[in-house]
Order: sequence, then structure tokens, then C-alpha cells
Amino acid sequence: MEKETTVGNRSRRRVLHGLAASAWAVGGVVPPAAWAGEGAPADGAAALTIRFAHVVAPDTPKGLAVERFRQLVQQRSAGRIQVVVYPDGRLYGDHDEMQALQLGAVEMLAPSLSKFGRIGFPEFELFDLPYFFPDMASVQRVTQGPLGQRMLDRLVRQRLVGLGFMDNGFKHMSANRPLLEPAHFAGLRMRVQASRVIASQMRALGARPVTLAFSETRRALAAGVVDGTENPISNFWTQRMHEVQADLSLTQHAYLGYAVVANQRFWDGVAGADRLLIEAALSEALAYGNDIADAQNAKALAALRESGVTRVHELNVAQLEAMRRAVAPVHAALAQRIGMQWLMDAAEAIRSG
Repeated sequence: MEKETTVGNRSRRRVLHGLAASAWAVGGVVPPAAWAGEGAPADGAAALTIRFAHVVAPDTPKGLAVERFRQLVQQRSAGRIQVVVYPDGRLYGDHDEMQALQLGAVEMLAPSLSKFGRIGFPEFELFDLPYFFPDMASVQRVTQGPLGQRMLDRLVRQRLVGLGFMDNGFKHMSANRPLLEPAHFAGLRMRVQASRVIASQMRALGARPVTLAFSETRRALAAGVVDGTENPISNFWTQRMHEVQADLSLTQHAYLGYAVVANQRFWDGVAGADRLLIEAALSEALAYGNDIADAQNAKALAALRESGVTRVHELNVAQLEAMRRAVAPVHAALAQRIGMQWLMDAAEAIRSG
């Protein structure tokens, strides 16, 4: 199995390098090397195309925010700048989107915050901590404050430009049985994204974490490769996971969010006025997406209840406390790995509200 995985990775890497070599010639993107002055095309005329890939459905909070960004850029540039959106992992998926961005095969992404730990920024994994953020306002005191900006600024070390944070919501547990206390997780194979914190969380609850791409999750649930997973309700509903999961438990145990990032070479080559236009459009789109995130999750929960396909369970106070106690060691392990100061700074930002 390891050999097969290695061969697959090598094959994908060859494809990505090939794509990067031609990335600036595809879709009307002008290579930075051919640009003059402040990033203006040498002939002063070429249009700009931004390929923006993501892995979720168009009608999720992220999908809607990216679509709003596309519309705003097109309107404000009078069509001179085009944003081409590739949702649902149609262009790149969880396993290769970050590498594609670094190689210049796409211009912009909105990866989940978990993905930044794998490329040298483990401090982003504090967003994965179970029962660390009490509500969305506390998350935004981190993401919209000095600490969040410091985290985005550090991404330049990997040739990425951090442009902002995007909310989805809080995750809940699903399986083919209720998951209301730690004992209910015993022996379950739970799909996770690649995050040491999330994997540790599942092990602390007695489950076995299985790392799978988001695009493969529903199929794996249907085939019995995994028994359950965690998701905000909007993702659970739009991916039709309710059709293959009998029970959803409203654990609200951890946050799922994203960072919008651009390829640094591409960004440095964009004209100053165009950068300002893109930044303003993105700021407005992120504010819109973050405003509707709770509403989209509430809408999905209402649709889920109405469908009657999946049983929805709420935890009582004692059950929530038992869950918190079970995953408490995960916090200590992350603090030891990234340094206590990151968690202290985040906790201080949360309290500042």
C-alpha cells in the first residue's frame, strides 16, 4: 500500500510540475516574467484570469462567498479581470491543492486551516482544537485581530500570500448510531482531514481516525470504509451525507474555517491598482460569507430535520462535559508541539471580547 501511495504521489507531482510550467499560458494569465513596471503587461493590454479552486459545494458558505468574490471582481473591473471558480474539488482536491498553488497551477485557494500545519505552520492547528472556541464571535476575535494577521503574514515563507479568513461553522459528529458520550465512539473508524489535532481528538474519544479527502468521504461512508465523520451541517447536507449516515449528534465540538491565499509570484505580478480592486472585492465577499455562515448551517439543519432521513440528537450538559474532559489532553499535546504562547495569545484574544 505504501508503494502504491508513493507512486501515486510521484505521478501527481509530475502532473503538477507540468501544469505549473504552462500555468501562466492557460486561461489568459500573463507570466510575471513578461510583465513590466508595476505588474502591467508589457503590451499594456492583456486581461487577467484568476483560477480559484476549492473542494466544497457552491451552495455552502465558502462556495457562496467565492461566487460573490467572482461577481464583484468582474463587475468592478468591467470584465477585464475574470475569476474562474472550480468548486467541489473539480480541479484539485485535499491532497494536492496546496502544492498546485505553490507551483502556480492555480492562482487562489481557500484551504481549510488544518492544511497549513502540513506545510510548516502548525500554529494553524489551534483552530482544530476541540471545545477551544465557545462561539463564532470568539473565533472572529482571533481571525479578525492582530493574531490572525500575524498568522497570515507568516505564510510568505512558503511563497503564499494570506489574504483573509473565511468561516464555515462548528462541526458535529455523525455515524450510524448516536455519538453522545465518549463510550459511543469506541471502535469507530472516523474520517478526518489531515490534521494531527483532529486525529488526536478522535483517538482521545476511543475512535480510529482515517484520513480521507473531502471529495472521497461520502463514497467511503456509503461503502463502509469509514463509519462516521465530522462536519458543519452545511457540508453534511450539501454532500448528501445524510443519505449514508443514520445519526447526526450536535456536538458543536470544533470550528471549521478557511484562509484565502494567493500564489506569491502571481500576486507580486498583479498591477497595484488591480491588487487594490481584488483585495476590496475579497474583503466584501469574506464579510458576506462570514455573515451568512450561521444562516446557511441553520438552513441545512432545518432541511435535514424535514427530510426525516437522519436522526438528529442534542447533547445534554453532562454529556458535553464528558466530551470536554475526554479531549482535554489534545490541548496539552498541541501546546507542547507549537509552544504554549500561541494558545495563550489565542485565549487572550478570545477573552478580549
